[in-house]
Amino acid sequence: MSLPPFTSIVAGLPETVPFVGPEAIERRSGVPIRARLGANESAFGPSPLALQAMRDEATKSWAYPDPENHDLRLALAAKLGVASDEIAVGEGADGLIGLAVRLFIAPGDVVVTSLGAYPTFNYHVAGYGGRLEYVRYQGVNEDLDGLLAAVIRTNARMVYLANPDNPMGSFWPAAAVEAFIAALPTTCVLVLDEAYGELAPQNGLPSIDTSRPNVLRLRSFSKAYGLAGMRCGYAIGNRQVTGAFNRVRNHFGVNRLVQAGALAALQDEAHLMRVCYQIEASRQRIVSISNSIGLNALPSATNFVTIDCGRDGAYAQRVLEELGKLGMFVRKPMAPGLDQHIRISAAPEAEMAILEATLPIALRAAQGAS
Repeated sequence: MSLPPFTSIVAGLPETVPFVGPEAIERRSGVPIRARLGANESAFGPSPLALQAMRDEATKSWAYPDPENHDLRLALAAKLGVASDEIAVGEGADGLIGLAVRLFIAPGDVVVTSLGAYPTFNYHVAGYGGRLEYVRYQGVNEDLDGLLAAVIRTNARMVYLANPDNPMGSFWPAAAVEAFIAALPTTCVLVLDEAYGELAPQNGLPSIDTSRPNVLRLRSFSKAYGLAGMRCGYAIGNRQVTGAFNRVRNHFGVNRLVQAGALAALQDEAHLMRVCYQIEASRQRIVSISNSIGLNALPSATNFVTIDCGRDGAYAQRVLEELGKLGMFVRKPMAPGLDQHIRISAAPEAEMAILEATLPIALRAAQGAS
């Protein structure tokens, strides 16, 4: 029996998951993961208020969630100083990226991004038939001038910028991002991914201006708030754009537990501050471990530290593989110019002690295989 035909776009796409998770690595290798230091989760955990709110809400799980995410949008609006209709809530930044691409990108439209930037964005662009135009990094930063030049040269409909950046941990000061926004053609939508925004330096985030309809800012509860497993993020933008999400989103996609947990997390500023301090201490610990064995750790404005392994991408890949054999879940950039690095997430001291013990072993094994 013949298969019903897929659309022409889907027929040409590979079956893929943008990330290989630690669970898949365990299944494939048979080696238990001892430390999850690859996905930039927050092992420092969510607010106790959020945990209790989700426990309480679980008794109401028989009922559909509020499809308008009303209370959460109101709380976010009050925190950010915008109107509640200038916020759209979705299933993490990933879900919102997919919706943003669906709203603005038709088959054949050009989308500009950095070579080596967040791969899930590329996945969604390909899924809607967009054509990706890549710009190489400028050292360890996304190249703002290069991105702008590519937008103008290709008449791109969308450009992606993460600030602070994943996978390098770098950031552009607010003034540089604001200048980039001002120079963009109004016909090009900027997807400004600020998933690590709570961890950025004080001058790292531009002030929020919802008057520009071509700027869409994405934030997440997955990093500093410690709710990665619950999948909740939000978009901030002009009400004409955030309102348009209601044309295409899954209206019951953010479940009751998620809405309750995120709302409670917003109210626990003390916990957020504690986690930010813990992340900073862990970043310094990673730097110390790296320096002690002759590796160069890059400055970070995120909840991870990117480490230059000092050779080429093939060598960094061997380091990664040797860490995997020791039960360490770590990731690395794959793009040329970035691939000599590995990326290690901040975590509590128990995981840092395992890293301190295993990283020198992995380095020696990688050097022996050279």
